[in-house]
Amino acid sequence: MSLAGQATPRAARARAPCWEGVPPRAPPPPSDGAQSPPELLRVPLPAPRVPMGVFRALLLSLSCCVFHGGVIAQMSLEDCCRDGRGQGVAKQDCASLPLISESTNCRIAQEQCCVAAQEDSSCSRGINVAKDKGGCESLLSGSSCETKTARMCCDCCLLGHALRDQNLSCDLGLSVGHHCGQVFQACCADGVSEDLNSTAQVSGIEKKRDGDADNLCRGGGKCSHHCRGSGICSCFIGYKLKPDGHSCEDINECLLGSHNCRTGERCINTIGSYRCQRETSCGTGYELTDGNECKDINECEIGTHNCVPELECHNTQGSFRCQPRLQCGPGFIQEALGRCIDINECLTQTAPCPSGQLCINTVGSFTCQRNNINCGRGYHLNEDGTRCVDVDECQGPDAACGGHICINLMGSFRCECRGGYIFNSISRVCEDLNECRHYPGRLCAHKCENTLGSYQCSCSPGFKLASDGRNCDDVNECESSPCSQECANVYGSYQCYCRRGYQLSDVDGVVCEDIDECALPTGGHLCSYRCHNTPGSFQCNCPQSGYNLASNGRSCQDIDECVTGTHSCSETESCFNIQGGFRCLSFECPPNYRRSGEVRPQVERSDIIRCVKSCQPNDVSCILDPVQSVSHSVISMPTFREFSKPEEIVFLRAVQPVSFSMPSEIPDIIFDILEGNESSSFDIIKRYEHGMTVGVVRQVKSIIGPQYIVLKLAMNHVNSGVVSHRNIVNVHIFVSEFWF
Repeated sequence: MSLAGQATPRAARARAPCWEGVPPRAPPPPSDGAQSPPELLRVPLPAPRVPMGVFRALLLSLSCCVFHGGVIAQMSLEDCCRDGRGQGVAKQDCASLPLISESTNCRIAQEQCCVAAQEDSSCSRGINVAKDKGGCESLLSGSSCETKTARMCCDCCLLGHALRDQNLSCDLGLSVGHHCGQVFQACCADGVSEDLNSTAQVSGIEKKRDGDADNLCRGGGKCSHHCRGSGICSCFIGYKLKPDGHSCEDINECLLGSHNCRTGERCINTIGSYRCQRETSCGTGYELTDGNECKDINECEIGTHNCVPELECHNTQGSFRCQPRLQCGPGFIQEALGRCIDINECLTQTAPCPSGQLCINTVGSFTCQRNNINCGRGYHLNEDGTRCVDVDECQGPDAACGGHICINLMGSFRCECRGGYIFNSISRVCEDLNECRHYPGRLCAHKCENTLGSYQCSCSPGFKLASDGRNCDDVNECESSPCSQECANVYGSYQCYCRRGYQLSDVDGVVCEDIDECALPTGGHLCSYRCHNTPGSFQCNCPQSGYNLASNGRSCQDIDECVTGTHSCSETESCFNIQGGFRCLSFECPPNYRRSGEVRPQVERSDIIRCVKSCQPNDVSCILDPVQSVSHSVISMPTFREFSKPEEIVFLRAVQPVSFSMPSEIPDIIFDILEGNESSSFDIIKRYEHGMTVGVVRQVKSIIGPQYIVLKLAMNHVNSGVVSHRNIVNVHIFVSEFWF
């Protein structure tokens, strides 16, 4: 029988996928197909559990290898494993066990045997729950590794029991995990014994000899990665065993969340491993390497710089710089494009030459020469260059006085200016005389504008220049009809005004715009219902039915259809007018009650339709019923626009009887709202007025119409804590949609 067909209970108690973190990746499988040496590393799950017999054989073989290698351990690996299993049974933390030997192999044996013991115990608990209770509900709570293992073994065992109860084959070939398949087949074959640490009831597997196990793994067997004892396959780290038991497939750590990528990094799955990649870019001048690091881009090396041919590219961290290829010598300065420009030392330096010498700039340097004869202002050298003579500024094409009379003087000149000009002794030219500034307010009545050699008067807007050229006369602008409606001329201007219902535009102050009275802050109070703006005025409208516009043109008056006869009530119904309409009412008395009064064709607000009790002589239940009368009252209410305090709407008055001799015999009257007050919009209070007990029904919350509410009120007469008789009043309230 194959291993997949019948598994020992220990093999069925599979290791659940509870590893956390990312273990180091294993190397790729050997290219020559040779079998890899046994390992005691943790294998990524799901992976098949090695039976305990094979595991012990591996431990013994490792112990021998350590001995022959020249390292003699203080304890055998079997002792180390026994200690680890004991710690696992005692529920110790397998990752931090007290070491009993300094050997690394002993520590590994302790840890692996401890984990195996804990997982065997958890799987055994799950299988026992499946056998005893037939369900796994008790294992739902908790998220620990042991609880998940127990729940997996319990579920898979229940699946095996289900196939066994249906007389189906245990080799159905379900695509479940390898470990779940082992538990499933063992429970299906009813191979789970009472003592899961014993394999006496499982045929075949533990009875195989080590030689047979070696034959199964010889040459790698049918396993794609590792073949361990008894032909059980396992996978490299980063892979998991497929349901066929010998093929391996990659584990997607990114999907399972078993990676260790940091915040700001994105997990990318690879075959047998994964890598973390930054989610944000490295920024300009950097590139992301395969090692998830930001590396500087050498723009000079890859040729992505923009340096002109005269400049040389020099790389910097995250950028580059363009530097000149040539270096300028002394006396030159380098420009932005790298060219050398001569420095004028005569301008950039302070007194480069000694006193009495003249600085002359040269290319890349300068020279100093002795000064020649320097003539003062108004003189120049004669033709021989031996002495200074007067300059006649009045001669030549460039007249010194600019068209005015020029008089030459020794070393200077003088100008005699025309009218409207004045001579400037500093600049020695004739300048325009600003008459408006020299004679303010004396030349022009309004505005004075200076001109070259003269001046000119002008007037402000609304005035025109008089015939004398200095004074200003008013202009009557209204003659040109500048206003859209009415115009009034004022001195120097005009004023537009509008007729009633219009206002001047804020834009130009000339056009009259219609006033939208409906949009004014008081517009909401102009009309009872709706306001419609018209040119120069407004118009009020009322609802389409039930109202008429009052004589004041603003208020809406209710139409009493019951009075005008425009209702549609039948002869058996009473017409009741409500605000904005009417209602056809018909009230019938309940059984054992008769109507008190006549039927009216029209019901007013104050009318009450009353039904009094009328019992048959032998009707005991009717006689004992405390309800003596059932009344109906109808009221119509508006929707209060500003509801600020309770409104009293109904008054129930009860006169105290005078037949009682003792004050204690006077019944107490209690008012109550039995039905219809679902929104708590009403309450009822009791007070005394003129010797009568009055129940006052108040509206305490705002009600938005239209609504129809029926309040069922009770007036209870209580004697010694017992209701002697009761009167029921049904108040029919019609709330209008409008406030008027």
